[in-house]
Amino acid sequence: MTPPTELDTAETQTVSPNGATANPKADLDEVPNDVEMSLFDHLEELRMRIFYSLIAVLAGIILCFWQVNRIVTLLEIPAQGAKFLQLSPGEYFFVSLKVAGYSGIVIASPFILYQVVLFVLPGLTRRERRLIGPLVLGSSVLFFAGLFFAYFALIPAALNFFISYGADVVEQLWSIDRYFEFVLLLLFSTGLAFQIPVVQLLLGLLGIVSSKQMLSGWRYVLLGAAVLGAVLTPSTDPITQSLLGGAVLFLYFGGIFMVKAIGR
Repeated sequence: MTPPTELDTAETQTVSPNGATANPKADLDEVPNDVEMSLFDHLEELRMRIFYSLIAVLAGIILCFWQVNRIVTLLEIPAQGAKFLQLSPGEYFFVSLKVAGYSGIVIASPFILYQVVLFVLPGLTRRERRLIGPLVLGSSVLFFAGLFFAYFALIPAALNFFISYGADVVEQLWSIDRYFEFVLLLLFSTGLAFQIPVVQLLLGLLGIVSSKQMLSGWRYVLLGAAVLGAVLTPSTDPITQSLLGGAVLFLYFGGIFMVKAIGR
């Protein structure tokens, strides 16, 4: 192997205004404003970020509990044709707490992500800092897209199946607690399932898996989508499982396209 020539070295270096040479690739791998922190300092920083996040979640829960009747009414819309019963004393009160809790977490999630970014940002290089913004934004958009997909597609499909099946035999009287367990679980599991492209991008950027390797395992992904649709959906109807499984496949192949687009 021949040693690098002066011309080769000059191609990877630039001259700063004060006459010093700099390597732009090396600059991207540097940690700007790098400050040594002890383990105690890291733990104190983590404690502060968790405390701020918990305050945001608590504020979101209080706000949602104040408007819980409107949220409950909104979540009952897909179940047109069914009537809800309170089967035990205080059942609706505990349902209200559950709905306010989930809704408060959703409202506070952007602030929680912001605190996570602030915690990990000091240890990231310039190259990694360029990536964290799009990844966080994409993760947030996909999570809320999953919530909308579940609310407008999965939940109505599942409820229409259950309401129409045996409608001329039994009257549709549902427990309010069981209904919201079904709805909230389906909403959040779908939001988490929509994070698949983000995971693929991370694996591609880290060089762990390439787009070609992802595409070569499509048979296993097809089986995994069917299993994931069965596990994440709280119901056993084939319509909901097929819709969620199809969405998982669409997201997976979309993730492959994005990994390939970034040259991985």
